[in-house]
Amino acid sequence: MNNVMPRKSFFLILTVFFFLSLPLQAYIGPGAGFAFLSSFLVLFLTFFLAVFSFLSWPFRLLVRMIKGRRKLKGALVDKVVIIGLDGLEPTLAEKFMGEGKLPHLSRLRKEGTYARLQTTTPAISPVAWSSFMTGSEPSKHNIFDFLSRDPRTYLPSLSSAFIGRPKRVLRLGRYAVPLSKPEIRGMRKSVPFWKILGDAGIFSTVLRVPITFPPEKFSGHLLSGMCAPDLKGSQGTFAFYTTDPAKITKREGGVVVPVEVKDGRVETFISGPENSLLKKAPEIRIPLRIEIFREKREVKLHLSGQRIRLPLGAFSPWIRIVFKPGLGMKVKAIARFYVSSLDPHFEMYMTPLNIDPEKPALPISHPFIYSVYLSKLLGSFITLGEANDTWALNEGALKEAPFLELTYSNHREWEAMLFNALEKTKKGAVICVFETTDSIQHMFWRYLDKSHPALRTTSPEMSAQVIEDLYTKMDDLIGRVAAKLDSRSALIVMSDHGFKSFRRGVNLNSWLYLNGYLSLKDGKESSDEWFKDVDWEKTRAYGLGLGGLYINQKGREANGIVGAGEEAKALKAELTSRLNGLRDEAAGDIAITEVYDRDRIYAGPYAPNAPDLIIGYNVGFRVSWDSVTGKIDRTVFEDNPKAWSGDHCIDPKHVPGVFYFSRKSAAKIPSIMDVAPTVLTLFGLPVPGHMDGRSLLEQAAPDEAQSKRTGRKK
Repeated sequence: MNNVMPRKSFFLILTVFFFLSLPLQAYIGPGAGFAFLSSFLVLFLTFFLAVFSFLSWPFRLLVRMIKGRRKLKGALVDKVVIIGLDGLEPTLAEKFMGEGKLPHLSRLRKEGTYARLQTTTPAISPVAWSSFMTGSEPSKHNIFDFLSRDPRTYLPSLSSAFIGRPKRVLRLGRYAVPLSKPEIRGMRKSVPFWKILGDAGIFSTVLRVPITFPPEKFSGHLLSGMCAPDLKGSQGTFAFYTTDPAKITKREGGVVVPVEVKDGRVETFISGPENSLLKKAPEIRIPLRIEIFREKREVKLHLSGQRIRLPLGAFSPWIRIVFKPGLGMKVKAIARFYVSSLDPHFEMYMTPLNIDPEKPALPISHPFIYSVYLSKLLGSFITLGEANDTWALNEGALKEAPFLELTYSNHREWEAMLFNALEKTKKGAVICVFETTDSIQHMFWRYLDKSHPALRTTSPEMSAQVIEDLYTKMDDLIGRVAAKLDSRSALIVMSDHGFKSFRRGVNLNSWLYLNGYLSLKDGKESSDEWFKDVDWEKTRAYGLGLGGLYINQKGREANGIVGAGEEAKALKAELTSRLNGLRDEAAGDIAITEVYDRDRIYAGPYAPNAPDLIIGYNVGFRVSWDSVTGKIDRTVFEDNPKAWSGDHCIDPKHVPGVFYFSRKSAAKIPSIMDVAPTVLTLFGLPVPGHMDGRSLLEQAAPDEAQSKRTGRKK
């Protein structure tokens, strides 16, 4: 017995720092890897933090009360509630208010303030929400797109977080056990306003605000939102099981698993994360058996020791899935299943493998146990940042009706968290962002645009009513939130940007190729994804991400050929001149309305990390799917046939957001950067000098306001 215990202790010490590192498939391309904690460490930390929290709460409560009372003496309110409705479009909100269909938002407009909200350049969610929380323009918070580029490789990575592998590893036979933590580092800079509130003793609850992974420490609770990964390290990889040979093709954002039905059963597997505990890092798979009962129109799933009956055409509840990488470790995920067909072919969809909030494999909340608390109180919930599976609908793994059902199911989970926070937070701030509005508009905008190429992919039972219903549902939510507030509360309802139709794609890299700025290797007239056949030693410029154009600059890019300084400046001016007003003759319209030079619109310390030029596309246009993934050919303009038919990654002046405020404001042209200073003012706190925004309770000087709104240097 005495010999056994030290050996067990030895392995416990080794496994405390057990992490698995995985390659990441980003939102629209590959990215960095991520690592996750062993279940042992999760349980250990959870227990330790719970005990510490219990023993220290009287002291912490006393300190918070003293600080909070002192700071709240000058406050105009006791509570601020911010509801983010990602992508809510002002023209639709104004139309539906005019028709009397949004009574609660109309009341906010009448009794308080309504305005179109100036978004960021570019008008992309991670950029805009980062400016929302920091009150700063993008070159002060370092987020310029979903993707950033590695100048050493010309390949993209996720812009929001960097995760590196452990530096120390112990070799034990076939195992490579990490002895140190991997680096998990957020790439967003500057300070969120809730950190400033917390330092002043004012508590905040922050729910699913984009670019809050990994969670940062502050005096409050936070659940990460957009850009939090799934268990495979991707931004959402669904699985589609089918017996139909015609559907066994590559699917963007997911994997197709071919299966056979034998004796009424399907024997297959669930593909999990790579097992980097092993030297060769194979993918972890667990068996999945599916019994098919055609007469009952249902199946029975056998996985991870569970048996789950699932009717045809219905979503399963969240099901816990256990992966075992070795050394007694268990890593847990949750997923939902949907069987869409039994005859003539079997078809089943599985959501991405979400990190289990009850036993999280890596920190997705602050404090670490907050997600555990929410799951114990409310049940399992989606933790993936890109929660609504738009790719599954785009790629035919889900039809429109089940997509809507799943999306609104996710939305109800977030509502439950929000109302729990409203009940628990008597004084302080509650911030919750709903991506429901963004996801549904992306996928159903074609019903508003009778000229959209994707109208041929529509369902007979669907119509423009889908988006009208979305707006009325959100209005109902705002009414229920407002009913919980009193006269000492302030309510802000806002979106980060608006929405427009996406009918035509512009392959920026193909234009650069055809106009002599980008070169392909000898004998090549096209390039596969991620610039596979690009000749960098003859290339002067390239496009990457949803709006960025980069100069292939000497001393910066690995094979740069354009000199820094005057040569690069001249090339930017030449490209700006040629791309401004670029016309799509087939569509009979201008595709690009403005090209923004980073040196003219940004002044912060991270401006060198921004694209050299940001392309402002016209309404109806956006960078093409192929251009984003680095594919190049001789086609510049092409139809967008996908269900993803609405977008906002265009010239910012075409897609302002909305701003509703329960207080009167004198500001005529509010900016998304003004929200953070306004919250600080409501709580009686000074606005830090690094913020570019100004409180909307104050009147900005016209010249200063105009300079700030346009994003241009004075």
